[in-house]
Amino acid sequence: MSKSQTQQRNWFARHKVLTAAGAVVVVVAIGAAMGGGGGEDTKTPEAKSSAPAASGDKAPESKAPEKPKAATVDGDGDFEVGSDVKPGLYRSTGNKDAECYWERAKDASGEVDSILANDNVTGTAYVEIKASDKLFKSTSCGTWEAVDPKAAGTPSGTTLKGSAGMLKVGVDIAPGTYKSTGNKDAECYWERAKDATHGVDSILANDNVTGTAVVKVTAKDAYFKTAGCGDWTKTG
Repeated sequence: MSKSQTQQRNWFARHKVLTAAGAVVVVVAIGAAMGGGGGEDTKTPEAKSSAPAASGDKAPESKAPEKPKAATVDGDGDFEVGSDVKPGLYRSTGNKDAECYWERAKDASGEVDSILANDNVTGTAYVEIKASDKLFKSTSCGTWEAVDPKAAGTPSGTTLKGSAGMLKVGVDIAPGTYKSTGNKDAECYWERAKDATHGVDSILANDNVTGTAVVKVTAKDAYFKTAGCGDWTKTG
């Protein structure tokens, strides 16, 4: 075997070993073979380190992840649950004259049978959107903000607006006995509820009142709803 054949055989043997060692080394081996021209001084190329060069190059600095922004839903539109809006508890405030309309639906057919729950709202509204819902519809409502269902507070004050809407017990209203007077033509509606799904099963007690209304809101209640009533005064 000639000297040049021996060199060629040795190079291919090295090339196979380097190919098995990794793609980065293979690229180096090919470059060395092309630049070396097959001479006697051809050396086995060394693998290059992936560490930053000492010329001042720096590795990208890691940044602390940004805090997620609070989830919100615009006041108007149809929102697909899971893609446009995530399941959870939402609150909308500042709604006037029952112009705010919302709806939870099991499909997008628009038929009456598809409605799981709905309401026309004055004041504050809470709605729990469930993962099994398909569509959430909102018309002329204030922005819906996701809220922590376990949030608690220390509500103060002894008077509530008669059209305050839906109030979270322990956050917007303190447990106690409340009285509303001067209600006419059964326009005053109040409700104690165990959740914000607005199904019939969520209602603990409710009434349409003419004259004076007295309601005891307990610490076990989740929400108290008032619409069209005279102001409520805490009496106990």
